[in-house]
Amino acid sequence: MELRKDYILDRWVILSSSRGSRPKEFKAEKLVQAGKIDYFAPGHEELTPPEIGRLGSKKWKMRWFPNKFPATDKHGEAGIKTDNKYFTFASAYGEHEIIVETPSKTKQLTDLTVKEVKELFKVYAQRINEIKKDDKIKYVCVFKNHGAKGGTSLIHSHSQIISYNKIPEVIEAEVNACKNYGRCPYCEIIQIEKNSFRRCFENEDFVAFCPYASRFNYEIWVFPKKHLLNIVELSSEQFNSLAEIMKKIFVKLKKLGCSYNYFLHYSPQGENLHFHIEICPRIATWGGFELSSGTVINSVTPEDAASFYRE
Repeated sequence: MELRKDYILDRWVILSSSRGSRPKEFKAEKLVQAGKIDYFAPGHEELTPPEIGRLGSKKWKMRWFPNKFPATDKHGEAGIKTDNKYFTFASAYGEHEIIVETPSKTKQLTDLTVKEVKELFKVYAQRINEIKKDDKIKYVCVFKNHGAKGGTSLIHSHSQIISYNKIPEVIEAEVNACKNYGRCPYCEIIQIEKNSFRRCFENEDFVAFCPYASRFNYEIWVFPKKHLLNIVELSSEQFNSLAEIMKKIFVKLKKLGCSYNYFLHYSPQGENLHFHIEICPRIATWGGFELSSGTVINSVTPEDAASFYRE
C-alpha cells in the first residue's frame, strides 16, 4: 500500500492492489435503454432540438444540436454576486450541446476509424471556438460519458458540451499550481513519464501515460509534446496524431468492458495551462472514505495499468 500525491495539485490517493481481491456480493448492473426509439438515429432528426451543424449533407456522419434537457442556457444574469456574505449565486448562463458521433446505434467510439475520431475532435475545437465568442461564457467543458457508471442515459454514442459563466475549480487549481513552478510543470512531467513504467503510448506529437497518483482504475492522460494551450491550436497533422492515440485507448477500454468518462482540460484566456485529455474508467465505486476524506483508494496501480495498455 502506498500514499501518493498528484504531480502539482494537493490531491492524494492510496494505492492498494489487495483491495481488488475483495469478495463482492453485488452483481454488476446492466445498461437497459428505456423504449425502442433511437432519438439520435437518422430519420429521427425532428425528435431533437434544431440542428446547429453536421458533417455530411443528406446522409450525415456527425451532427450536433442543443440538449433538450439543458443544464445551462442563455437566460438570466450571468454575473456572479454574493448576498449576505455566505450566499453566492448567478444564473447558470451558457450552452449545453449534444454531438452525435455516428449515425449508427450499434457503433461506439472504439468502432470508429482514426479519420472519424479525428473529425470528432476537430468538431470539439470548432465548437469551443464558436461558443467562447460570448464574453459572458468563461469556460467550455467538452466531455464524453460512456456506459451506465459513466452517467450516460442513451446508448447511441455521443459527446456533450456544457459552457457556463465560471472557470471550473479543477481548472483554476491546475492554473494556480502551475504558477508555483518556474516553467510549465507538465512539460517536465511529460519528459519524465514517457520514459517511465507508466508510459502507455507515444507518437510524434502526443504522449499517453497513467498518472502517478491515479484516482481511477486504468486512468490515462494524453498530452501534446509541444506546449499547447488549447485543442483549437492543433494542426491537421496533430489532430491525426491525437486521433491515433485516442483510438488505441478506446480499443483497450473495450477490452476492459467498462464505463468511462473523458474530458478536455485547456487553458483559460490569459493563462498558461498545458492542454490535455483525461480518460477515467469507472470500474470502482467511491465509498464513504473517499467522500469523507477527499482521498481516493485505487486498487490498480498506474504501473500495472500502463502495462495493460502497452500489451
